[in-house]
Amino acid sequence: MISQSKTKRLFSTLYFQVFVGIVIGGLIGYFFPHTETALKPLGDGFIKLIKMLLGPIVFLTVVLGVARMGDVKRVGRVGLKAVVYFEIVSTLALIIGLVVGSVFHPGSAMHVDPAALDMKAVQGYASAAKQQHGITDFLLNIIPSSAVGAFAAGDMLQIILFSVLLGVALSHLGTRVQTLLTVLDDFLQGMFRIVWMVMRLAPLGAGGAIAFTIGSYGIGTMASYGKLIACLYLTTALFVFVVLAAIAAMCRISLWKFLRYIKEEILVTFGTASTEAVLPKMLAKMEFLGCERTVVGMVLPAGYTFNADGTSIYLTMATLFVAQATGTHLSLWDQLVILGVALFTSKGIAGVAGGGFVALAATLSSMNKIPVAALVLLLGVDRFLNEARAVANLIGNGIATIAVAKWEGQFDQSRAEAVLSGRVEPEESFEDRRSTPEAKAESKSQSSD
Repeated sequence: MISQSKTKRLFSTLYFQVFVGIVIGGLIGYFFPHTETALKPLGDGFIKLIKMLLGPIVFLTVVLGVARMGDVKRVGRVGLKAVVYFEIVSTLALIIGLVVGSVFHPGSAMHVDPAALDMKAVQGYASAAKQQHGITDFLLNIIPSSAVGAFAAGDMLQIILFSVLLGVALSHLGTRVQTLLTVLDDFLQGMFRIVWMVMRLAPLGAGGAIAFTIGSYGIGTMASYGKLIACLYLTTALFVFVVLAAIAAMCRISLWKFLRYIKEEILVTFGTASTEAVLPKMLAKMEFLGCERTVVGMVLPAGYTFNADGTSIYLTMATLFVAQATGTHLSLWDQLVILGVALFTSKGIAGVAGGGFVALAATLSSMNKIPVAALVLLLGVDRFLNEARAVANLIGNGIATIAVAKWEGQFDQSRAEAVLSGRVEPEESFEDRRSTPEAKAESKSQSSD
């Protein structure tokens, strides 16, 4: 009876259902590749449903956190600490990608003639890269032309800016806006309930996306670029289990337990190759873990732009791959220039379709040495690489949220230990248990029992 109960409970978990969906989708894509077009809408539809909720959830989370905190200086302090953390860790990711690419030379065996490459296939990415004009334009683009426009475009940085300003304004109005804050909080609970409903479709979304990837590009593509794929996956694993594990240890958190805690989000991200697909649920889970609401609302969405660790690894490694494949010699100084350029291009891709590829195009364009047309070499394999970098981005931003919350003194260590040890189950409906004083008092009493 006990084993049957455990088996039934396993089958009912979203983690197991998503895993089965990915396996079935992969088999369908391999054995019936002609069905990839029909299955693609499953993944696209699921991501669109999630994107529909991102703006309102981030807006409500930040507004409520800032308004109830009341300390404007602390909002700025959290933001500054987050930016410092992002810059340090993403720079480490860029360096690791550069070192591994230099040591293993994943593109050296291809011997591609740059003159034979067709620029038309990558013209769209190159054009988008040219529109990224530098730090001034990037900062100006954070300011929305209108609040409605920010939500319509789904620009997270613009939404965060508007949310912080509104939260600060409401905090100055004191008790007069308590009723409004209560309404907004109730609205947020409703949004998280919609997330819970949409996530039931995650197995279909992940399965459809994997079927499309394998059906469109085939397993043969993976074999042809095996060395590059192996290097990227091994490098992201090295980054996660060495760099991020060290940061987690400094925060007195077990990385392995944290990965188990977000295992459903990891699988959905791997299947859809999109971290946006799990952002609403990650916001709730990080707060449930013990990170203060304002820290979660500011750090996690901003990290999607400023702390893309997996994308940083991909940028330097893919740049070296393209150079090696086309026989372009790069001196040590050239590689340092790549590192410096990538530090800027990796931060200027917010809201751009195919952001990682656009950042790579911007990096190559800035070098004026590696042919931009060589990007066509990565078109077929980019989807397989995207899965690894998306998972690394997800894990990296989760650890970043814990680190900044710990740095700010807004991390409930006892609650985190209880949650990660399984004494407090997230399946108890963490969406409804926000970090109110009552909820925190209750969690502390549970962890002490």
